[in-house]
Amino acid sequence: MAAYDIHSREAAHTAKSRQGMVTTPHRAASEAGAKVLKRGGTAIEAVIAAGAALTVLYPHFCGLGGDAIWIVADNEGRRQAIMGIGQAAESLPKLDAIPTRGPLSALTTAALVDSWGEALNYSCIHWQGRESFSSLLGDAIEFASGGFPVSQSQAHWHAFREGEIEAWPGVSSFFVKRGIQRQPQLAGVLKEIALHGHRAFYEGDLAQRMAAGLEAAGSPIRKRDLERTHAGMAEPLSLSYRDVELLAPPPPSQGVTTLSIMGILSNFAMQDVSPNSPDFYHLCAEAIKQAFLERSGIADPDHVVQDCAAWLAKDFLSAKAEKIDPNVALPWPQPFRHGDTVFLAATDAKGRSASMLQSTYYDWGSGVLLEDTGILWQNRGAAFSADPASINAIAPGKRPFYTLNPGIALREGKPAILYGTQGADGQPQTLTLLLSRLIDHGFSPFEALSAPRFLLGRTFSDSRDNLKIEQSAGVEVLDTLGSYGHGVVAIPELSALAGQAGIISIGHDGVIEGAHDPRSDGCAVGV
Repeated sequence: MAAYDIHSREAAHTAKSRQGMVTTPHRAASEAGAKVLKRGGTAIEAVIAAGAALTVLYPHFCGLGGDAIWIVADNEGRRQAIMGIGQAAESLPKLDAIPTRGPLSALTTAALVDSWGEALNYSCIHWQGRESFSSLLGDAIEFASGGFPVSQSQAHWHAFREGEIEAWPGVSSFFVKRGIQRQPQLAGVLKEIALHGHRAFYEGDLAQRMAAGLEAAGSPIRKRDLERTHAGMAEPLSLSYRDVELLAPPPPSQGVTTLSIMGILSNFAMQDVSPNSPDFYHLCAEAIKQAFLERSGIADPDHVVQDCAAWLAKDFLSAKAEKIDPNVALPWPQPFRHGDTVFLAATDAKGRSASMLQSTYYDWGSGVLLEDTGILWQNRGAAFSADPASINAIAPGKRPFYTLNPGIALREGKPAILYGTQGADGQPQTLTLLLSRLIDHGFSPFEALSAPRFLLGRTFSDSRDNLKIEQSAGVEVLDTLGSYGHGVVAIPELSALAGQAGIISIGHDGVIEGAHDPRSDGCAVGV
């Protein structure tokens, strides 16, 4: 790749500032969030504005019919996880297997909008935020009513699902393949939330219309399920790594898995291992495998007792590290879990920071479109098991195992790095590479995001349990990893399989530097 191309790509995706920053996978959403920061809004308020824009601009990955998980932190020592996860319907059909598409995959409610409400309330109480939904949803409403050019990502996933999407009533005609996308029905829903607040989505006329649409489609979700939907507040999990403290959301999120991987790697002198070497990729891959051996124990903590402290104990992680052979690869231990999502984050002039993922699970969710509202419902119910003996067995009111795990790294108790990525099983894997490159090797956000990545296990396009690694890692790296026993498969540079990640870094000198993945349509915008 010519240096000119690299520099052009960097300029398109990165930003530097001292007053605040937003990063998202779509430039228009980043700019919507930056507007809020420019008028003195908080990081949470900026993320709500950007996230609302993304429900319109990135309908294939997120929407009002989905969920969200947040980590927020500030320079005053406050930290909070906001778990916007919908629960299974109270009246569930008997299922021998849970479909991945269609109305019987739309088994859980959508908690994204309530997470906005919880976050906005937190911003008001703790950060003196003054914005309202009326002021924050303006750009999203304008995009939905006035139209916007279809993104490369939306066009790609529309084409990728050709042959399937036509079977989902209304979806293929409602979402265009190219040109200008308009969503007037969705604009109407956003206006109701702006006028009446976030609970309008769960109570009253709008909720009744959505419930009627879901019932007509064949979903078991009813209005009483919507009324019972509330985002929860939780203490983030944490782990010390080098000179930072990493924060992650608790179960049912797989945040503990990301922390476990980094805890295993803390037993190695990663700063002395070249980030371009076969040994770097091998150690990261083997630490991921060791941590994933425990991931099957993650479930809804209201239904299953889990000892995250034991999984993050120093002795436990050291024992895991001792099992890593420097020259031999362990077989991949996990069944495949799908999932697409969007990562967005913001930090403001006072260092208050928000890191968030919102999702409808698979690309295009369940495929169930509520045409009178323009809402595409998630298929997060497909993450449950139909096996009653499973700790993740579906049950009324239960939340499924969750792949979303945004993070914030604190240095001396203050937000220093905001990070997250799309990618289901790939989320902890991508975060491992990014965090080691940022913390152990001093990469800039864009350098970390541009470097070669891998994905262990199966994907929607490859059912083999192999190590898919971007060919830009180099022939020597791929050959050496193959000699260690990794089933290496080369994938293109900046491959869509490697996820779409974002990073904001806050330096000791107060300089904020951010980027969004060159694999995405997004960017960071500073103010």
